[in-house]
Amino acid sequence: MNAKPILIYDTTLRDGSQGEGVSFSLQDKLNIAERLAEIGIDFIEGGYPLSNEKDVAFFREIKKRDLGQSKVCAFGMTRRKSMQAKDDPGMKALVEAGTPCITLVGKTWDYHATEVLRVTLEENLAMIGESAEFLSRNAELIYDAEHFFDGYHANPEYAIKTLKAAAAGGATWLSLCDTNGGTLPERVSEVTRAAIEALADYNVQIGIHCHNDCELAVANSLAAVDAGATQVQGTINGIGERCGNVDLISMISNLALKKKGFTVLGGRSLKPLTQLSRFVYETANLQWRNSQPFVGQSAFAHKGGMHVHAINKAAKTYEHIDPALIGNERRILVSELSGRSNITALATKHKLEDDRELMDKILAEVVRLENQGYQFENAGASFDLLIKRIAGSYTPHFETIKYRVVAGDRNTEGEASGVFAEAIIKLKVGDALWFDAAEGHGPVNALDAALRKALSDEYPQLAEMRLTDYKVRVVDSGSGTAASIRVNIESTDEHESWGTIGVSENIIEASWNALVDAVEYKLHKSTP
Repeated sequence: MNAKPILIYDTTLRDGSQGEGVSFSLQDKLNIAERLAEIGIDFIEGGYPLSNEKDVAFFREIKKRDLGQSKVCAFGMTRRKSMQAKDDPGMKALVEAGTPCITLVGKTWDYHATEVLRVTLEENLAMIGESAEFLSRNAELIYDAEHFFDGYHANPEYAIKTLKAAAAGGATWLSLCDTNGGTLPERVSEVTRAAIEALADYNVQIGIHCHNDCELAVANSLAAVDAGATQVQGTINGIGERCGNVDLISMISNLALKKKGFTVLGGRSLKPLTQLSRFVYETANLQWRNSQPFVGQSAFAHKGGMHVHAINKAAKTYEHIDPALIGNERRILVSELSGRSNITALATKHKLEDDRELMDKILAEVVRLENQGYQFENAGASFDLLIKRIAGSYTPHFETIKYRVVAGDRNTEGEASGVFAEAIIKLKVGDALWFDAAEGHGPVNALDAALRKALSDEYPQLAEMRLTDYKVRVVDSGSGTAASIRVNIESTDEHESWGTIGVSENIIEASWNALVDAVEYKLHKSTP
């Protein structure tokens, strides 16, 4: 029997960004979208183009990226009351985004229509139907039925009418949303079946979008799939408002490895999932959730004599799957093995598999650095340079003799007060010594400016490079013995973006190390 495809809809960049403490830059969003496309995510929701300039810029820039078969979706609400769809600014913004797919959210719960939108139930149906009709002329349309399960509980007849209004207007997908996250799996299954039966005369498919307020988002989404849903909406690592969304990492893993009769991601390998999970955590500047199923550092970690003894004889006694299937690894805590599978995956493009001695040296160095707080999932450029150093193919383009940063509050008579930073550096380039200084908006900006100023004559290609993001994190004391500050820098030129890392007890030193790696990576790309 052929496996039934379940399409995966990712809303990390929109719904995920609504989580407390989550904020993505434009470059972050572009980088995550590319990673999602690489693993085969079917739909990538980019944001709400009417809400902010960053989302408008995202939809403009993402058109320049090759996302393969992944479809980018613009997200927006139904037209405003007492306004035609063609005249509504939100409708216009969705069309102008120029995406192959548009996601329209509408009110399904009668209480929401009358008490929040302050419209009659008939007007709400008209808002849904007319918006769907207008948008479906321009793109494939997904209708998100907000609060569907609460709406169905309160007024099942009306909830179904809202779905039919969207379907009649041209929506090809109807996603049933458990917006409050309070529905139980058996009820999700029952209501999803009812919706599918009620829409049998329409050429639509049903999706599911669950929030995790009762810790049931994965169970509810699986129940909906069993009931006939063919699309699952969620976020990487389950990030999102309140308690978050369904975790697509767990959903993809369960559908591909546990459930029978279904296929996801076009049957692709799931090995990139662990890297993807950690990449999103790093990009969002969030701490990894060690106990996260499938991809967490502790998901296949074993401690204690009885467990370790059993694992050494038969791994399946305490592991429900082979961790390598999703790019994770087994860890015996009394003999630390952290990071090996990830590093092997990162080193694949360097074709080092046949050089066992070199690979062992790299792994040993990575383990040493990880104990200090380094994480290379979001710092591929630093990892590339690390490999070159160990392999003996690294030639530095400059040597740091010394640097100094002065920062403070400038407040002189007759001059406005303001924070300033000044960097002074001394470098050796070949046999020549270079001494320079520059001011900046902060210590890192000043260091960057001084470094470029000192190197610009010798390496004019640095003018093509710019820093696009800077993140600082205090490293958990349990993950390292010496380091306390981790700095990640994202850089770009006209060809690619790359990440570098620095770790130190001193934030300036950590920043300098990441900055030097960023410049060296650029120079190694563009010079022999």
